[in-house]
Amino acid sequence: MATLKEKIGYGLGDMSSSMFWKIFSYYLPIFYSDVFGLSLGATAVLMLVTRIWDTVSDPVMGIIADRTDTRWGKYRPWLLWMAVPFAVAGCLLFITPQCGETGRLAWAYFTYMLMMTVYTAINVPYGSMLGVVTDNSDEKTVFSSYRMFFAYAGSFVAVFAWEPLVKFFTDLCGGDTPLIALQHGWQYAMVVISAATLILFLLCFRMTREHVRPPKTGSVWEDLKALASNSPWWLITSAALCTNLFCTLRGSVAAYYFKYYIGETAHIDLGFTSFLFFAGIFLAVGEVCNMIGVVLAVPMSFRLGKRNTFIVSAALLALLSVAFFYVPMTNAGFFAILILQVLISILTGIVSPLVWSMYADVADYSSKKHGTSSTGLIFSSGSMAQKFGGAVAGAAVLWILAAFGLVPNAPQQSDTAMLGIRLVMSYIPAAVAVLEIVILLAYPLGKKPRTDNGCQK
Repeated sequence: MATLKEKIGYGLGDMSSSMFWKIFSYYLPIFYSDVFGLSLGATAVLMLVTRIWDTVSDPVMGIIADRTDTRWGKYRPWLLWMAVPFAVAGCLLFITPQCGETGRLAWAYFTYMLMMTVYTAINVPYGSMLGVVTDNSDEKTVFSSYRMFFAYAGSFVAVFAWEPLVKFFTDLCGGDTPLIALQHGWQYAMVVISAATLILFLLCFRMTREHVRPPKTGSVWEDLKALASNSPWWLITSAALCTNLFCTLRGSVAAYYFKYYIGETAHIDLGFTSFLFFAGIFLAVGEVCNMIGVVLAVPMSFRLGKRNTFIVSAALLALLSVAFFYVPMTNAGFFAILILQVLISILTGIVSPLVWSMYADVADYSSKKHGTSSTGLIFSSGSMAQKFGGAVAGAAVLWILAAFGLVPNAPQQSDTAMLGIRLVMSYIPAAVAVLEIVILLAYPLGKKPRTDNGCQK
């Protein structure tokens, strides 16, 4: 039985990763287009092309991690080895070189690919640890819930603090022009976040242990053949891709939604007081409610089964996303936006730990069926789905906005551009949620709820 310290320590790892990931997902597109100075089309291609490398690096890292053997275990030592490179790569990503467009584009490609490579090198082993911290399926769900609770806590801190940090350093550092001052603000804000991620990953390494010794590792070819014939793996990876596509679509467009559609001076009037309604508030509320969803995930999955909980959540996500399209831009409408964000975020919070717990079940299924361990390879697909889904979503947002005629930093956007922003916030993620349901209906594991004795019916 794992200790509370180990569960908290495991959670701190994804708290670190998520601080970076949410900033990349929510703010990197608008950073590249409105601060760094790339066109929407160039930014979309950049975010998509780098995923080609990820499709290679993620499974390679999984294979390497499966074959690592140290006194600290297979996967845990990578947390120690990659913590510093992880923080440094994050800092480099938000540096804007003072050169021509070609030079900036080359720097963007280099730093983004470096960041994603380092992210893979630390996050694939981290995710794979779920398969070796316990051999109990229900306890894996608990570990996964701790992971996602702390992940959303880190996301909340990052998105809530990001815009104030950028403003603070922009005002503090200054520059020859307001744009250069803003570039400095983004750069130094990332230094603060990077320092926090370094500390958290070191704590994760310190507080966790690997208790399960996986079966022997076969040849790479055997592992790949086993993976190719693992139908639950194909299905959960597809579902995970849809989950990240859904979340990143809404998250990536939020900055544009508030800057151009709602407006940068919108306030919510409470009668006795009012407060500025901006993207950071919207996203931070979402992260807090994600944490509520994570808490609900364990009892719901015990009662309904993991797959059924997933399906019900996805159906509600589709309906609530469609409702977003019809909210009026009034004070009452702003309240409605917050309520919808609360409900949608609770549901995505329920889904998130289930994905990783289901990957652990798939790894167990593979070990029993083939007699070899490929935990790292299996979990690397989760990381790959996360990044590929995020990249496709980020690129899709930019392509859609460009197709609908959005002009970065223009004082006035066309009605068509506004329609594009609204669709990306509503109907398009709803369609992704429906696709997720179709996939999960075919998923064969985790269908049944748990009985009182802890077994599945």
